[in-house]
Amino acid sequence: MLNITLPDGSVRQVESGSTGHSLASSISEGLARNALAVRVNGEVRDLHRPFTDDATVEILTWNDESGKSTYWHSSAHLMAEALEVLYPGVKLAIGPAIENGFYYDVDLGEGRSISSEDFPEIEKKMLELAKNKSRYERKDVSKADAIAYFTEKQDPYKLELIEGLEDGQITFYTQGGFTDLCRGPHIPDTSTIKAAKLMNVAGAYWRGDEKNKQLTRLYGITFPKAKDLTEYLERLEEAKRRDHRKLGKELKLFAFSEKVGAGLPLWLPKGTALRERLEQFLRKAQVKAGYQPVVTPHIGSKELYVTSGHYEKYGADSFQPIKTPNPGEEFFLKPMNCPHHCEIYKTEPRSYRDLPVRYAEFGTVYRYEQSGELHGLTRVRGFTQDDAHIFCRPDQVKEEFKKVIDLVLYVFKNLGFEDYTAQISLRDPENKTKYIGSDENWALAESAIQEAAAEKGLPTVTELGEAAFYGPKLDFMVRDALGRRWQLGTIQVDYNLPERFDLEYVAPDNTKQRPVMLHRAPFGSLERFVAVLIEHCAGNFPLWLTPEQFIVLPISDKYIDYANEVKAQLEQRELRGTVDARDERIGRKIRDAEMGKIPYLLVVGEKEAQDDIISVRKHGEGDLGSMPLDAFVKSVQSQIVEAY
Repeated sequence: MLNITLPDGSVRQVESGSTGHSLASSISEGLARNALAVRVNGEVRDLHRPFTDDATVEILTWNDESGKSTYWHSSAHLMAEALEVLYPGVKLAIGPAIENGFYYDVDLGEGRSISSEDFPEIEKKMLELAKNKSRYERKDVSKADAIAYFTEKQDPYKLELIEGLEDGQITFYTQGGFTDLCRGPHIPDTSTIKAAKLMNVAGAYWRGDEKNKQLTRLYGITFPKAKDLTEYLERLEEAKRRDHRKLGKELKLFAFSEKVGAGLPLWLPKGTALRERLEQFLRKAQVKAGYQPVVTPHIGSKELYVTSGHYEKYGADSFQPIKTPNPGEEFFLKPMNCPHHCEIYKTEPRSYRDLPVRYAEFGTVYRYEQSGELHGLTRVRGFTQDDAHIFCRPDQVKEEFKKVIDLVLYVFKNLGFEDYTAQISLRDPENKTKYIGSDENWALAESAIQEAAAEKGLPTVTELGEAAFYGPKLDFMVRDALGRRWQLGTIQVDYNLPERFDLEYVAPDNTKQRPVMLHRAPFGSLERFVAVLIEHCAGNFPLWLTPEQFIVLPISDKYIDYANEVKAQLEQRELRGTVDARDERIGRKIRDAEMGKIPYLLVVGEKEAQDDIISVRKHGEGDLGSMPLDAFVKSVQSQIVEAY
């Protein structure tokens, strides 16, 4: 008998050779019906693979990210099967699951193409094949047999993939009349695929190399229920309405100019007001938390980044050196703020009593992102990080880390981000060449993060290979109002830069010791954070943050003076707003103010001017009636105090 430990800590005894499906059935019929895959000792496997040893096991359903990923990878195979039926001779490359759905890269052959007009036929064939309830069968295959199979099939891309595999590592998966080279895992059979939608078609170079042939990449998504697909498509439409590029233009927050350069945003007055209030909000919290503000240059000597390791890691892909009239002298646009902060730390001797030292800077950095990867404010070439670096003793690391977690959660609470997961990003143990520093320092840093997250009770997931090159990190993955995941906020433990910069402090025994460095950025970058915030709240910013809290709308020119008087009185009480003095009908002014998502619309005419009152409309809610200015101010200020 085998001992199977379940997520709740309970242990079940099962016979050797039992499967995830039989285990799910023993728990409940509903779980067995909804099970898609199984996680065994951290590895996701097919539901029907037998257990051979004692293990920790979790049954995965549609409600689990790994369950969805398995479902969508299996759907990619189903789409490939449909393509082979509809496009005889098609050559298949790779077909992974992605965050929402899957894609498959295919070579249709000369003279053939797929457009959106072809999508309905492919979707129809996928669902027709799914109804066959074909089981996904796994088979171990020798390298020789794998080569023979795909040679006969004339599939050059699969043959190239097989070249990089060792004998004994190769598996095939077959469903219906389709067989693919695949590690798996897969769902039990095709019957759970009830709704399919092809989303897009694009070009993609084989293995991402522009020297290789360009293939056709087909994106799709599937669901176990038709209503799930309908809801997903509705969310996509809502996402288009919330697109920060669209709203940023409509709300006059930011712009881009070809003359300035791609990926370099221009902040307009309203966007600047929004950005500055975010900065003020965090600066105030940082001062309370003991941070000292610093300012560093936008450039640095090449040697600075050689010392830090950034030149080795980013030099080839970043902006190229800035040469000066002095031969051999080179500077770089800074890709990171941390090397500058290390040099600030070194400006004076440090004692163990001085630590921790916390430096904070809203520092603008520059990275040359490829033009095809630029996207509004979420992927730019110049961006401002709410960067801070904490230099502390080893015995202070965990406590300082927990304080940063508190600061990140404070930011999220005040900006309406309630659904988040903390991702513990560790280095890839199989590929340590990507990282700098000793195994001992990495072990210390990784354990500090894991213990701090556990003690704060954070919901966490662990990802291997996602660490920064100089240290592990805790990344906050936030779900927005549409259920999309964004990486906002990061905390990193770094034992390596202090060594590279020879940072020291004097210990109680008068020996010189090395501090530990924590990197942290609750926003991540202001540009990306603002983009996510715009889409999360659809441009309806929290009242304390919004650039304009009110707009005064005079019914006619006769009441402009009173409108300006109202504005002046409200500004004296630290509320922000404008007057719409255009020669337009009041209906048009109200409509435009609603489109501008201004929280309060204050209509003034003859009665209001005579009685020294205002008629108040709230964005999205309508008329709130007439009231004196004092009553309005108290109402608004109470809302701001509650939120901030």
